[in-house]
Amino acid sequence: MKTNLFDYHLPKQLIAQTPLKERDQAKLLVLERKTALKEDKYFYQIIEELKNGDVLVLNNTKVIPARLFAKKVTGALIEILLLKELDNDQWECLLKPAKKVRVGDYLNVNKSLKIKCIEHLNDGRAIMKMEYEGIFLEILETIGRMPTPPYIHEKLVNNDDYQTVYAKENGSAAAPTAGFHFTKELLAKIKQKGVIVTELTLHVGLATFRPVKEEHLENHQMHHESYHLSLETVQILNQAQQEKRRIIAVGTTSLRALEANYNNGFNSGYFDTNIFIFPPYQFKAVDALITNFHLPKSTLLMLVSAFASREEILASYEIAIKNGYRFFSFGDAMFIK
Repeated sequence: MKTNLFDYHLPKQLIAQTPLKERDQAKLLVLERKTALKEDKYFYQIIEELKNGDVLVLNNTKVIPARLFAKKVTGALIEILLLKELDNDQWECLLKPAKKVRVGDYLNVNKSLKIKCIEHLNDGRAIMKMEYEGIFLEILETIGRMPTPPYIHEKLVNNDDYQTVYAKENGSAAAPTAGFHFTKELLAKIKQKGVIVTELTLHVGLATFRPVKEEHLENHQMHHESYHLSLETVQILNQAQQEKRRIIAVGTTSLRALEANYNNGFNSGYFDTNIFIFPPYQFKAVDALITNFHLPKSTLLMLVSAFASREEILASYEIAIKNGYRFFSFGDAMFIK
């Protein structure tokens, strides 16, 4: 399938640069797959779309302040982006500029943290060893910056703006942005309606923002991400499927984890996935999806096009553009049912 089929023109002014003051005041475009009916709402009205017995699956990953700036002994400034935690204080990192860093080089961040280059990978990535005094996450909280996507040019005023209200498991280099629209109050009302809210953890990598560069999308090499499903979550999901109740994924990250995990039922544990979902794809695990509006030619746009159809997704995006919806991480939402 040609990658160009998933391209569209987006006016730059519709790329949201800052979050809304009230998370649940975002616009919500509801798309019913069977009828192709599309309806404009606000996100706080998502409660009208949810039913007693539905299972809402949140991704509780937490973004770490993973962007660091370090100096070589020569004085050269290097940007380091922590992508994935490995063993023995080692991390997979993205270096800018990577060509200035050799294996064995030390990069000094501050008095309490220096970083050694262990091995170069491809695409500017490297395995780096952290050498520090104290607790690493506390050091990051002090000196690290939040790794907001490249299309956001405004400086983040408050780090919490780039977290969901239910974020708890440290490890992401990017936020599961469909969850931004929930407030604690809205989640409480949803639970009061009889909706079962459960969580999984998938740590989001920066590759999620990369456009597909291959002419044919089947040739695209998907990035790996780690995820975890607890025994409690698995029991809730399996029971819902047996009783034919809806499983609703909040975000493409939750959906990818659920689809990757499903094998005649859901299974608990820690897993790794590089699942690439594009049309045509037979969904086995998820009945509805809450998601933001995605970048042209991105794997996430391909995923939602598999969940609805490419034609209906692009038609929905046209409506959203016409109606002034805000796009991407800090933008508005869709509910595809």
